Amino acid sequence: MIQFERETWSDLEAALRREWLETNGLGGFASSTIVGLNTRRYHGLLVAATKPPVGRLVLLSKLEETLLIDGRRFDLSANRYPGVIHPQGFHYLKQFHLDPFPVFTYEVEGIEMDKSVFMIHGENSAVIHYELRKNNRPEVPRNLRLEIRPLIAFRDYHSTTHENGVINPAVQESSGLASVTPYDGLPSLHLAHNAIELRKTGDWYRNFEYDAERERGLDCFEDLFNPFALCFDLRLRRLASIIASTERRDVTEAVEYRRAEITRRRKVLVASPIEDGFAQSLAAASDQYLVSRGDEKTVIAGFHWFGDWGRDTMIALPGLTLPTGKYDVARSILRTFAKHVDQGMLPNRFPDAGETPEYNTVDAALWFFEAARAYLAYTSDLEFVREELYPMFADIISWHARGTRYGIKVDPGGLLASGELGVQLTWMDAKVGNWVVTPRRGKPVEIQALWYNALCIMEDLASRFGDEAARKRYRHMAAVARWSFNRLFWSEKLGCLYDVINCGPPDPSIRPNQIFAVSLPHSMLPRDRARRVVEKVEEHLLTPFGLRSLAPSDPQYRGRYTGAPTERDGAYHQGTVWAWLLGPFITAYIKVNGGSEEARRQAEAWFSPFESHLAEAGLGHISEIFEGDAPHRPCGCIGQAWSVAEILRAHYEDVKDLRPNRDREAAQPRRRTG
Repeated sequence: MIQFERETWSDLEAALRREWLETNGLGGFASSTIVGLNTRRYHGLLVAATKPPVGRLVLLSKLEETLLIDGRRFDLSANRYPGVIHPQGFHYLKQFHLDPFPVFTYEVEGIEMDKSVFMIHGENSAVIHYELRKNNRPEVPRNLRLEIRPLIAFRDYHSTTHENGVINPAVQESSGLASVTPYDGLPSLHLAHNAIELRKTGDWYRNFEYDAERERGLDCFEDLFNPFALCFDLRLRRLASIIASTERRDVTEAVEYRRAEITRRRKVLVASPIEDGFAQSLAAASDQYLVSRGDEKTVIAGFHWFGDWGRDTMIALPGLTLPTGKYDVARSILRTFAKHVDQGMLPNRFPDAGETPEYNTVDAALWFFEAARAYLAYTSDLEFVREELYPMFADIISWHARGTRYGIKVDPGGLLASGELGVQLTWMDAKVGNWVVTPRRGKPVEIQALWYNALCIMEDLASRFGDEAARKRYRHMAAVARWSFNRLFWSEKLGCLYDVINCGPPDPSIRPNQIFAVSLPHSMLPRDRARRVVEKVEEHLLTPFGLRSLAPSDPQYRGRYTGAPTERDGAYHQGTVWAWLLGPFITAYIKVNGGSEEARRQAEAWFSPFESHLAEAGLGHISEIFEGDAPHRPCGCIGQAWSVAEILRAHYEDVKDLRPNRDREAAQPRRRTG
């Protein structure tokens, strides 16, 4: 349980940096800060995924809440307007805790009331539940009421809304249900409730200011519309409930929805691979990134603003699903992306509005092989791999050998070249207008590591399936790639690998990409070189929260991640720390140290800062990135799938030494001759 007391919001700015997140398994979510003050355009009580897992709309932004005690009004909510915070309901907030979902405990003149928020799994529905806990007053109030004023936005979650004359203010009422359809073409919002009175209002609340968007150099002002107010009699009934949904719901089911969600989440914790708080927290977080796409499953790359990306999904799949035993989900995710392979490539991302997938990635398809290998290691599900993946994998190799989009093609030396002017293809993909910040055209080091790993996986699969001709072909291709790689990429002067080989001088930038040449199950490097790579990365890039994307000694290094989009994107892969990279680093570190107990203890110590981080930024989650310079402020998404996944995977497989037995042989570097 994550818990905060009054002293936390005595430093309001620190409190506003702590955010809670509830998800619904469809890509929708609810989120805000621990004091209920929205600091992002992405905050809201119902952000619905209208084309799961994308098409996300902020329908219900928040609820303005007022407790009335014998006619006296006490506002419990909080908002920032230009130059002022009003009201300041956090002064009545006694406690916030996350167990398993957000619970706010308010204390007003001796009266304590809990407010909880959760989403119904598989629906665009949020349940907001108020419960009178105790009355410490000497006398029972003659009148005790709760007034709720919903504030609606009805807009794409990347934008903001403003006062306008086209909104339809009409409210459709029926017993225990109020519905609004403010704009044509958008879904209706239904609020099931047990209020004793509904009063139509039709008011605009103007100039909400969102701190996080202002800091990001984006539009940070918004107007919200209040169509009606609900009044609940807390003397008549100690419970006040609202179900905000795109469907018509019955408020009498709110308590049962709550029980069902608690039961579902307990099952997630039971599936935790290790009985310690850190692993269980990561297991709980991992569940929130697994969502539906049609009849199959996929992975939301990060909250609040990412959809499902091919590269992120394949990197995150092993950690999100395999240690926790979600093998059916892993299989479904592999199927989802298999359906969208085109010209030997996996989609880079599925656009928010549901258009045709984008294929501008060189590594997503190569990570696909590694995700399938990990799945097979845990499940021994050879039939699925043989019937549904192996023929497609063979086709992917063929496309890469003869050439596909964006200049992706195997060169005469057996290595994989890629890149076109103005296109970003690797995971270091920041782009501002026509400026590709880290273009890395040619032969990036991690692409060669992934290509070799894929060839070795195919050699192994061909052997298992009795495809002898293919086995020999993949073995030969891998041997040629290994020989070329060691000849071209190793720099004795640097004591590590070049980052990119192209037509000009090799790129000597010290970046984390070379760690994959050690961490992947099939490595091209001799042990002595693998050890030197790990030492170089540790010396220049390791921080308490992951690996820097560029060494601080480099002239291009950017240690702060601040400012408008151009400044932030310019720093994104130029020194910014990425938490997910700690996973492959730990794997590589333990591998080159022979899996010793001492190495495992050191790796566990490197994970320890994340235990306290779970109570910062996105509560219960691991942030996308951190600043390169100390104290390494968390930035980017408050929760990132591959951050959670890789920390959980490495914690399980490497630190706790629970890697599947059938995977141990593949985990060792393989020596080959040309």
